[in-house]
Amino acid sequence: MSEALKPHWFHILLALAGAPLHGTAIVEEVLERTRGGVRLWPGTLYGSLRDLEGKGFIAETDPPADAPTEGGKRRFYRITPSGEAVLRREVAVLRGILDIARERDLLGDAGAG
Repeated sequence: MSEALKPHWFHILLALAGAPLHGTAIVEEVLERTRGGVRLWPGTLYGSLRDLEGKGFIAETDPPADAPTEGGKRRFYRITPSGEAVLRREVAVLRGILDIARERDLLGDAGAG
């Protein structure tokens, strides 16, 4: 059985599953998606990016051609195939939990669909 992802790792991988992003864009995407519920502070973000890269779940990548250049060169990251696999496993676990909550009628209107 694989170990569960740290919550902030899950959110970073989920953000990168959409497209390669730089650190600030990751923070903004997570804040928006969680409606402000998850805030990745710089120490947490950059430590997590280092750890995720060390595990082979993400990799630094070239910035897109249309990347903004003001404020210096930004480091972009992409999810790797192993990062996508671990993210998919975590989503499957969460889906199972959600199915149980739905069966027990704990979702109300939020569980419709």
